[in-house]
Amino acid sequence: MIIELDNTNFEQETQQGLKLVEFYTTWCMYCKNQRIELMDFENSDVWIGIVDADESPEIAKRFEIKGFPTFVLLKDGEKIAEFVGFHQKSQLLNKLMEYIK
Repeated sequence: MIIELDNTNFEQETQQGLKLVEFYTTWCMYCKNQRIELMDFENSDVWIGIVDADESPEIAKRFEIKGFPTFVLLKDGEKIAEFVGFHQKSQLLNKLMEYIK
């Protein structure tokens, strides 16, 4: 499941549970390639939120995002991990498995 996040829904969508959030920009080629990998999660139980850092700079600033794409893993709204750069689906799943207990 992929959810578009912005200033209007970020807090509500990320406040409970384990949430993977990708920060991207529309001009980033790595982000465009990352989107292809994320499409494999579209009909899965993995929750992924996506934030356009140009459209929601306040959220990107809050998490000190410096490059794109950047994934932030949240647990009950608190940042517990960060993964910078392009990741294949298998790499993302392996990283997530480290935090699922």
